[in-house]
Amino acid sequence: MDTLIQSQSALASDAVGAAAAGASASALASAARAGNVAKARAAAEDFEAFFLAQMMQPMFSGLSTEPPFGGGHAETVWRSLLVDEYGRMIARQGGVGVADGVMRTMLSTQDVTA
Repeated sequence: MDTLIQSQSALASDAVGAAAAGASASALASAARAGNVAKARAAAEDFEAFFLAQMMQPMFSGLSTEPPFGGGHAETVWRSLLVDEYGRMIARQGGVGVADGVMRTMLSTQDVTA
């Protein structure tokens, strides 16, 4: 009985392997393109977040703080992290359009259409 079940599962796995091997090249290519588009979008959004954070840094550098609740080296470190997070949040919410242009350029160099 166990031998019969094992042989049936082996046949089923062989059938699945044959079906996967027989998949059309266009289906595999479209899956690769979809993966490239998703990776390109993530990279473009990361770039836009970095760009926005760098553009906002000078805006926050001139702020002065009161001694009891601010100032010092720690505030400088935390402020830079806060500005980085502002850049990420703006990019996630649609950004200012930098990610779209970067993504189009990355995909055009790879000959992949979005």
